[in-house]
Amino acid sequence: MRADEHPPFDFIGMALSGVGVAGLAFGLSVAGLEYLPWSFVIALIVAGAASTACYIVYARRKPAPVLDLSLFALPTFRASVVGGFMFRMGIGALPFLLPLLLQIGFRLTPFQSGLITFSSAVGAFVMKAIGATILRRFGFRSILIVNALISAAFLAACASFTQTTPFAVMIGLLLIGGFFRSLQFTSINTIAYADVEPRRMSRATSLVSVAQQLSLSAGVAVGALAVEVTTRIAGHATLGAADFPPAFLLVAAISAASVLIFLRLPDDAGAELAGRLPAEQSDQRAL
Repeated sequence: MRADEHPPFDFIGMALSGVGVAGLAFGLSVAGLEYLPWSFVIALIVAGAASTACYIVYARRKPAPVLDLSLFALPTFRASVVGGFMFRMGIGALPFLLPLLLQIGFRLTPFQSGLITFSSAVGAFVMKAIGATILRRFGFRSILIVNALISAAFLAACASFTQTTPFAVMIGLLLIGGFFRSLQFTSINTIAYADVEPRRMSRATSLVSVAQQLSLSAGVAVGALAVEVTTRIAGHATLGAADFPPAFLLVAAISAASVLIFLRLPDDAGAELAGRLPAEQSDQRAL
């Protein structure tokens, strides 16, 4: 369905939101990595935050803003974006922390590290084959709540990895964890549009994409900062394997905290998308 109205393009909103997203995403991505001076990183984050704040004020007065913040009034959309931000913030640190642990902490080659981390993708592929069946059986709310805790537990398990941990154990944990993480991502991405009207779908997609990018950047920043703080507290001159467990536990706790958002979803959230309509409603739709 196409929208009947075509409002003029919001150039001011595009500029404000663009500077805000770029400043926050890039600033958070390089925070703690020591690639750029701290003064420059802080300036990026402050500029991004200020531009974002200005956009929020501006968008409330604009009938057709680039990023439609009124979508947050929808419980399913709000849970997807806010809860999804928290979940991705923790999970987003995994592709950053794990290769560093394997290559710097355990002295593995990039090839060996890649073979281990690739197992997460294998688990994700397996999930795609049965994800719809799982959602139809248990529903979005139950999956989002329980699966967030399971995924966080597998993320926290990475804190137990040592140089003596068998490769098979690491691969097994990452493979199973990849399955549950992929299921959570699929559920979060799908339920975002459960109650969005067709005419607002493009705006919802834009807002979801922005939130995803920011959450991943924030995850890298949190993971890097946790490792940096641990290294300084321990007084280590160089980065070692012992500096990574606190970071894994912290990002796992952040992902698990997304449950507080998903608990607010109604029991029948996304029921139509999951194919779990009550029998009488299914009969009516069939007529």
